[in-house]
Amino acid sequence: MNYIIYGIGAVLLVWIVSVFNSLIKKRNTVSNSWADVDVQLKRRYDLIPNLVEAVKGYMGHEAKVFETVTEARTRAMSAGGQDEKAKAENELSATLKTLFVVSESYPQLRANENFLSLQGELSNLENDLQSARRYYNATVREFNNAISVFPAMIVAKLFGFGSKEFFGADNEEKVAPKVSV
Repeated sequence: MNYIIYGIGAVLLVWIVSVFNSLIKKRNTVSNSWADVDVQLKRRYDLIPNLVEAVKGYMGHEAKVFETVTEARTRAMSAGGQDEKAKAENELSATLKTLFVVSESYPQLRANENFLSLQGELSNLENDLQSARRYYNATVREFNNAISVFPAMIVAKLFGFGSKEFFGADNEEKVAPKVSV
């Protein structure tokens, strides 16, 4: 009889350790995928000042647009947690869209090789960022599912695993920018 109790206890212990290790791996994957997003964001932060400088000469009287882009970049770079970072990034994306909408009114700028090169680089970077965001959201979904299903949720609650937030578009980013020229 004691062997049965010990056997059940051993199986239960092995199961708990297995679920715990699986959750740790998933949580680490979420952290790693966030780091990938962060790398793409850093690349974008580095590119924005060059882009602003390239358009300043052509769009001199659009100082408000430059100011807005610069402020949004600063907020995004100094954002704390992932939720705050995601919100700041969505605002930055919206201001960059506004910059490009305004730039369409300047044919000389549209023909500038440096501007076109920076615009193409930013476009490629945005695609890389979108891929990193999708991967991050997929790892968050997998992790959140893992800590929400029974009976693994018991182990998750026992060891304090909490759900992670998705990196999504906020309502401001879903609306096309409106610019009056």
